[in-house]
Formats: sequence, structure tokens, C-alpha cells
Amino acid sequence: MRVRCWVALILFLVPSVLEAQSRTGASQMQLEQMANRFAPTPLRVGLSSLSPGDRQALVKLIQAARIIDEIFMKQLWSGNPTLYQHLQKDTSSLGEARLHYFWINKGPWSEIDEYKAFLPGVPGRKPLGANFYPEKMTKQEFERWLDGLSPIEQENAKGFFTVIRDKAQASKLHGNADENSATPFLAVPYSDEYKDELTRAASLLREAAGLTENDSLKKFLETRAAAFLSNDYYESDMAWMELDAPLDITIGPYETYNDEWFGYKAAFEAYVNLRDEQESAKLAVLAKYLQEIENNLPIDPQYRNSKLGAAAPIRVVDEIISAGDGAHGVQTAAYNLPNDDRVVQQKGSKRVMLKNVQEAKFRAVLLPIARRTLSRNAMLDVNFDSFFTHILAHELTHGIGPHQIKVGDRETNPRFELKELYSAIEEAKADVTGLFALQYLMDHSKELKLGNTLPTDEAAQRQLYVTFLASSFRELRFGLHDAHGKGMAMQFNYLMDKGAFVPHGDGTFSVDENKAKNAVRELDHDLLTIEAEGDYAAAKKMLDELGVVRPILKRALARLQDLPTDIEPIFVTAEELAPSTSAQGVVTPPRPENRKGSKSRSTRR
Repeated sequence: MRVRCWVALILFLVPSVLEAQSRTGASQMQLEQMANRFAPTPLRVGLSSLSPGDRQALVKLIQAARIIDEIFMKQLWSGNPTLYQHLQKDTSSLGEARLHYFWINKGPWSEIDEYKAFLPGVPGRKPLGANFYPEKMTKQEFERWLDGLSPIEQENAKGFFTVIRDKAQASKLHGNADENSATPFLAVPYSDEYKDELTRAASLLREAAGLTENDSLKKFLETRAAAFLSNDYYESDMAWMELDAPLDITIGPYETYNDEWFGYKAAFEAYVNLRDEQESAKLAVLAKYLQEIENNLPIDPQYRNSKLGAAAPIRVVDEIISAGDGAHGVQTAAYNLPNDDRVVQQKGSKRVMLKNVQEAKFRAVLLPIARRTLSRNAMLDVNFDSFFTHILAHELTHGIGPHQIKVGDRETNPRFELKELYSAIEEAKADVTGLFALQYLMDHSKELKLGNTLPTDEAAQRQLYVTFLASSFRELRFGLHDAHGKGMAMQFNYLMDKGAFVPHGDGTFSVDENKAKNAVRELDHDLLTIEAEGDYAAAKKMLDELGVVRPILKRALARLQDLPTDIEPIFVTAEELAPSTSAQGVVTPPRPENRKGSKSRSTRR
């Protein structure tokens, strides 16, 4: 799971921009206006602490990360590789604007505008199944085919690391399809589907492993290189959980958001980071209390885990480069991986906090939003520490609550039972469970002997809820197609109905702290129970009724149209070490410097 800290505009805020673009495409001015919602932000990371071997390994890792962009663009849409090549050849001003916004989205659909097309000659919206399923297959057709498979075949078809292809297509591309098979479709391993790219990436990982002096990094890189070719990621996920190195890298197929049909298929992403040892050590203290929080979750005791798998590692890092599913649209601010429940049960999950990205988002996005949406007194309580701490708690609490559940006589998990609703419910659950957990730690700080790890005074508690309110407007700008945005709309309306969020006549909002504490507890109970019982009907009812944009919220969001939506990272350090024009993999296109509005955007960095 990831926190993207999205601040995207809901479609009704920009109806004129994307209305008829599937035929004519957006104009240069429209493309510049859309791109202007992303504030260019240079990411420079000091590397003086790295050993010579790790500096050389870092170059290889940056090059490997860029190959992940190639794979992800294929996963998003089959037409992306050809379209990207075409756009690179168009050197006109319009062509540069098209290439730039394509690169921000890694495709021809504007992610923050409900995936509407901004280029001509492409489908009007991103396919719900992305390129994980045959283009002409329907969701119902997949389900009918699935019903006819054996249990093992079903597991493979629904697995994270396979794509579904029709038999003729699989035979043409891979030459290993059984022509005599009665099934019209086949589950093709990622190791076959993306063989060329994964072979190149694996080679670079092995080269980096030979350069680093760190044993845990060497082990992860070697096992992940092997996984790229074998399609078995278990051993390398276990090695990633044990990674303890100055260079903190995440690379491989992880998140399933782009499979909007079922949430089955994992997209490739990469993050190459430098670890902040001091901040990591400080925040790791909080992970010690996950079992304590689990034992007191506001849920029927039978649904609590009496023994969590393992202590959750926490890494605070500065991002050097991100790629693939980690670098399109709104930028990831933190992530909690892996998603393989086998690994989570044995090793827990790791929380990685991208501190330099979060600081950039706070300055460029959250503070301007807070100034327009909060009352004057409430605005004084917005601060980065509360923002950062809640993102940490969000990631920590992904790892607690129901994971392995029983529905009737079946052993299952919430992801499979809630299907396409799971991501929105789980993101909301992590938000409110994070608030619950921080409040619990504040209330019991003396007996838990937290010391100075977490501020616990009345002001700190107030700041937590007020900063969350400001941040909720940021996430609501995702749009309701996004799991984070849909989940936040549901939370916002629930907390409004309970009197926790208080609207004022001037269009601003504040927090009733006492009501907020109780409302968070009640909402957390409802969400945790839905997951524990695998209750699809209850999840759908909650999201249908509360995951909407009411008029009062629509008016508030309309006041934010001219504010930056998110950051557009410029990976300065990565380019200095390994210029993209000479690296293997996708060449990062230059940003057009002559577009209107670029000067004003630079002042927001």
C-alpha cells in the first residue's frame, strides 16, 4: 500500500478542458494549464556518506529504475510504447507539451481528471483492466472463464504476477501456448511477458550487487534479479524485509491499483533512496507498540490478532529517483510493502517514508490549501510534524487489523472478499486507524514510557486532527476514481455528519476535537468490522452513500482550482550520476521551458 498524498482536481472542476479530447486532443494551452498543476521540484540528495562501492552501485540502480518505466507503460496500455516513440519525434511546441504531460502520467490519460484522454486517437479513458487482460475481454467474461478453472489455475489467473492473454496472442508473443488447449485464455507469467526488459534490469541489479559492500543489499539485489527471471518473488521479498543498508531500494511488481477490475495484478515500480539513519531510529520506537494498539482496536476481540507476525521496520529516506507505478500522476509520499500475505505473516511489512517528497508536498500544496479551507485559528495548528507523523501511522496501521479471515468455512482475506472495493476501504481504514493509534499512544504515553518520541500535550492532539482536516482536502482532489480520494470522501462525510468537522459561513472549516475522537473510533470500528467479516455488501453501501462529493465540499474544492495539485519531481542527483540520455531504458524527456505559466510555477518549489 502507498500514500500518495494526492491533491488532484475532481473532474467537475475542469470540465471544459477534457470534454472532446479523445478526437482532437488538448490544445497546447490546455496541456500547459494541466501541467501547471504540478509544481516543478528539484530533488537533490547529498551522497557524501556513501562508500565508493555504493556510489558505483547507485548508478546501476538508477539505470535499472528507468527500465521499470518501460515495463509500467506497457502494463498501463498496449499502445503506450508506440505512442511514446511517436511523441518523442514531434519537436513542435505542441509536441513538446504533449510529451511532457504524457510523461507526467506515463500515458495519454490525465490521471487527476478521472483518466480522461488528452491526446487524439486513443481510447477516451484508461481501460479499467489496464493491459493486464485482453483488450476485448469483459469483466464478466473473465469471471466465467475463471469459474471453469481448477483451484490451482484460478490462483494463478488471479495472481499478482501474471497477465491474461488470449491463446492466439500468447502463442504469437511467447510461442509457448498450447494450441490444443480448450481454454480461450492463458495466464502468462511476467517473466515471459516482459522478458527483454526484466533481463536487462536483472543484469544491472547483479552488477550493482557486485559493487556494494553491504551484504543485505547484495542479497536483495541478487535474489530480486533471480525473481525477475523466475517470476517467484517470495525469497527476494523476504530479503527486502531484511535489507539494512544506506541505499534503500524498492524495485519490482507491487501495487494493484491499476487493475480497476479486481485489484489482482501488480504493477512494476522502483524507488532508489538514501536512508536517514537518525530519523529512522527515532520513529522505529513507535513500531514497538503495534501489538499494544492491535490489542485495543475498536473491534470485536475475536477479530484481533493475538500475535502479530513481526515488528515492522521503518525507514525514513530521501528519494533519489522513482519510476514506473511510483512515478506517475501524484507522487508517492510513503509506502508499506510487500503485499504478499505470506511474507507479511512471517516478517511483517516495511514502512518507507519519503521525507524529502513529503516536505516538498507540505510546502507546495498543503499549506496553500489550508490557508483557504481552514478558519484563521485552525490554520495556526497546521504543521509538518503532525502531517509526517500521521502518514507514518497510516503506513504502520496497514499492517494491523484483519488480514487472514474466515468467511463461513473458507479461509480467505479481505482483499479477495471486497474485490474492487478493497483499496478504498483499506486506505480509509489506515487513515482512521492511524488517528486512533496516535490518540491511543498519546492517552497512554506515561504508562508506555514514550518519552519524547511523540508529543502528547493538548496542543499536539489538536494539531493532529486539524492537520488531518487540511490534508483531507488535498486527498479529496484526487477524484472519486482513486482509492485514496473515494476513501477520503467517505471519511470526510462521516466525520462531518458526526460533528467532528465543522463548516463555517465563510466557507472555511474547523475541528471539534472531542467529537473527532469519538467519531474516529466509531468509523474505525465499522471499517475494521467490514474487513474482518469480508462484507462486500456493507463496504459497497458505505462507499455508495458516503463516498460522494456533497455541495458544501464541492464549493470548498472549487476555491482551490488555481493552487498546485502536486509536485513534479526533477531528479537532479540521479541525472548528475547517470544522465538519462546515456542510461539503458527509457530516456526521460526534457521539460518544455517555453510554456506559459512555467515561471509562476517555479516560484512554488
